[in-house]
Amino acid sequence: MRNLLWILMLSFSSYSQDAKEKAKTLIDSKQFQSAQNELTEFLEQNTEDEQAMELLGNAYGHEKKWDEAIEQYKTLTEREPNNANYQYKYGGALGMKALSVSKLRALGIIGDVKSAFLKAAELDPKHIDTRWALVELYISLPGIVGGSISKALKYANELEKLSKVDGYLAKGYVYKYDDQPELAEKYYKLAIKVGGSVTCYEKLTNFYEDQKQPEKAIDNLESAQKKHQRNAMHYQIGKVCADYNIQLDKGEKCLKAYLSNHSAKDGVPKAWAYYRLAQIYKHKNNKTAALKWIDKAITTLPEIDVFKEEKSLISEL
Repeated sequence: MRNLLWILMLSFSSYSQDAKEKAKTLIDSKQFQSAQNELTEFLEQNTEDEQAMELLGNAYGHEKKWDEAIEQYKTLTEREPNNANYQYKYGGALGMKALSVSKLRALGIIGDVKSAFLKAAELDPKHIDTRWALVELYISLPGIVGGSISKALKYANELEKLSKVDGYLAKGYVYKYDDQPELAEKYYKLAIKVGGSVTCYEKLTNFYEDQKQPEKAIDNLESAQKKHQRNAMHYQIGKVCADYNIQLDKGEKCLKAYLSNHSAKDGVPKAWAYYRLAQIYKHKNNKTAALKWIDKAITTLPEIDVFKEEKSLISEL
């Protein structure tokens, strides 16, 4: 009898693990509804399984089902109030719900968002994601409901102690929104110097575009391309050239290189490169070439209205 019970316990444990592993695989493959079905069925028989609850909350979050995600994470925080990661995920789901409702309704949620993030930060002094969340929260909120540059910088400083790259990126973000562009540029450049990741280069490029400094954006993208050899950066250079009507020959060359080397991992569909080439030829007053490329864009993705609007502008040349 004892052996039989042991075998049954092992079988049950194996089934539990199999169900959760299957759900993880479904989430990784973006089959979120199937993962929700798998986990919901599993939790009907395993109501105390916190890992399954967290996975279910994650699956709901991927589909922006914020109320359902909140329910799972709230249950987890009630069961494990000293678990920083549960507090962080609960605060994150609440925050996303606040962004999806009216400003009036959001005001009633913000306090709980802040409390969850502050609790997570208190529980885990090394929780990087929570500190990023607090930086973004304090920057995005108006002062009347708790927004604060000084508090955002406090958590940016904490990030810097944990990870210099994260700290520099956070400070760049804070100073950009505080309208201190010189300091923002300084810290984004420091992030590139220390980390040098694609993300670091992207943040500085976006900053330069926001500041209407396309020449600097192109220089930064070229440095990133030289370091990382990413085909997607060819498109980004072409986009900036087309948007700002500068360095048109360079933009044309980069967009054609992007098309020649295109693969699914590049992210941006070919149609958008066709569109950017059409813009460049429009700037060059080459109507025939511009129409050729915009027609290719429209044929490839006919549902994109901006392509049709661009064709109307080209037709007026």
